Amino acid sequence: MTIRTYQGFTPKLAAGVFVDPTAVVLGDVELGENVSVWPMVVIRGDMNAIRIGKATSVQDGAVLHITHASDYNPDGFALIIGEEVTIGHQAILHGCTLGNRVLVGMGAIVMDGVVVEDEVIIAAGALVPPNKKLRTGYVYAGNPARELREITEKERRFFSYSAANYVALQAKHRAEGWEA
Repeated sequence: MTIRTYQGFTPKLAAGVFVDPTAVVLGDVELGENVSVWPMVVIRGDMNAIRIGKATSVQDGAVLHITHASDYNPDGFALIIGEEVTIGHQAILHGCTLGNRVLVGMGAIVMDGVVVEDEVIIAAGALVPPNKKLRTGYVYAGNPARELREITEKERRFFSYSAANYVALQAKHRAEGWEA
């Protein structure tokens, strides 16, 4: 079953959400309007909350999880993702916060306690170590991820273009009956 209740929490899906039948969304998860969740994605809100803003796209094979509360981290870290975010194929987001209009490249890893401000590009394969803050308006790349350069105006326009493209694509998939 794609959408699963866990410990009394059932994922909440806003209007226009697309979840591919091969994806798993479980627990304390809220997906905003027109969010798309593509094949083989795991969004696991089993020990803390996950919130994903409208028009965000979670690409094939991405893993989204949280950090549980413990003696080491009394509140844990929820996973909070803003609006018009594109999360690339096989990216891993774990207990972090992403602002609006962020691009997470394919295979990137964003760790616990990271805060990514609005309009940031995280390059493919980048590793963002725990508790790092990524400033608005920059491209980050490498392992560990470092500020590479300022984003261009063309890249800034791409955030909303990418979000709109995936909203249109998921609507086509939904129209063909391919959703949970």
